[in-house]
Amino acid sequence: MLDDLTKMAEPYKIKMVEPLKIRTKEERIRLIKEAGYNPFLLNAEDVYIDLLTDSGTSAMSDNQWAGMMLGDESYAGSKNYIHLVEVVKDIFGYNYVVPTHQGRGAEKVLFPVLVKKGQYVVGNMHFDTTKAHIELSEGIAVNLVTREAEDVGNYHPFKGNFDIEALKSFIEEKGPENIAFILATVTCNSAGGQPVSMENIKEVRKMADKYGLYLFFDAARFAENAYFVKQREKGYENKSIKEIVREMFSYGDGFTMSAKKDALVNIGGLIAIKDDVELFTKVKTMLIPMEGFVTYGGLAGRDMEAMARGLEEVLSEDYLSWRINQVKYLGDKLREAGIPIQYPTGGHAVFIDGKKFLPHVPQEQFPSHTICVELYIEAGIRAVEVGTLLAGRDPVTKKEILPALDFVRLTIPRRVYTNSHMDVVAEAVKRVYARRDSIKGLRFTYEPPILRHFTARLEPVE
Repeated sequence: MLDDLTKMAEPYKIKMVEPLKIRTKEERIRLIKEAGYNPFLLNAEDVYIDLLTDSGTSAMSDNQWAGMMLGDESYAGSKNYIHLVEVVKDIFGYNYVVPTHQGRGAEKVLFPVLVKKGQYVVGNMHFDTTKAHIELSEGIAVNLVTREAEDVGNYHPFKGNFDIEALKSFIEEKGPENIAFILATVTCNSAGGQPVSMENIKEVRKMADKYGLYLFFDAARFAENAYFVKQREKGYENKSIKEIVREMFSYGDGFTMSAKKDALVNIGGLIAIKDDVELFTKVKTMLIPMEGFVTYGGLAGRDMEAMARGLEEVLSEDYLSWRINQVKYLGDKLREAGIPIQYPTGGHAVFIDGKKFLPHVPQEQFPSHTICVELYIEAGIRAVEVGTLLAGRDPVTKKEILPALDFVRLTIPRRVYTNSHMDVVAEAVKRVYARRDSIKGLRFTYEPPILRHFTARLEPVE
């Protein structure tokens, strides 16, 4: 009985707290207007509950903070780098490792090595910065996620899966020589933080082998994906998270990682390559002028030590169970209130279906981003849109891309908020939903040419 009770509470205790401030509603209305109705442009101190991202917003453990005191800041050959490489080899089974300052640094280094002008990078569903770095490398990003991902209200255990038939057809239509590589994002953020099954990864590996292609992972949330495999896929229920991770990555040729997610650190990234020494040599050559020497890659020694320890901590099933169930807790509260969300909830966030929430607001007026603005006005909560504003414009026609999935992402930092905070979030969403018919969309006053959602400025449509 005690074992059952302990699963109801956080598997940690709190040693330090940070005070939160709540601005008045009048102040919040003024602040969001001054920010061009873009939550990215708000000052953090003006936010009550910050669900903008889970990237770099985790609380580190006492073990990680202790490791920070052991930072070896040698320019070359730092002992912290050596420890990090040992941990990556132990967990993932990959032989060659370089750190980067964060995930997009890893993409910026690796993608130009792999992509030739006009080649396609096929993935389950690329995230915004990944798509941008493919395009900056003069490649073309293609999403081939399973169709079940678009059926937001219905349960499917692995909505992050590739559509294997679509993948096969695309490769044969375009020709393998025109495919730079296959990229599997685990979990699949843009589909709603949805996991990819081991069986699907095996099928993708077969496609890669058949057509002579690399298979890389975007491994930012690798442990959360492994937890879902353990919970939902037959044959893995008795395997450890580490065993599942090792098998999952055995099917890949390498990975990029934003360590700011499942490595539980505030800064850092990785490129890891299984056994292709020639590719590793090209990566090192590219890394040095862009990120730093190969044994620090834009990081301090103390950051690498915290990352190494975080990679081991995140494999804890007690931690992962609490983490995933806190996301589910918020998702269940919203579903009970009739709020349309991607179901089942994913690993790092609850994704509200903005088109169903505000059906009267055209996609060109950014319904999901509009909900983010209203949540800040309602309760000082900062969320982020993963939809039309993020999707941007077609690079050829310059027309708005209107994605099938248009979400508000309520992204929950790791080991930061309690379920009392989730109760506040749920109540705020319900209040906005109750007055949804009076909400109007937004239009640009300033639109950047790339990754526009970060710095765009908008105003309400009259």
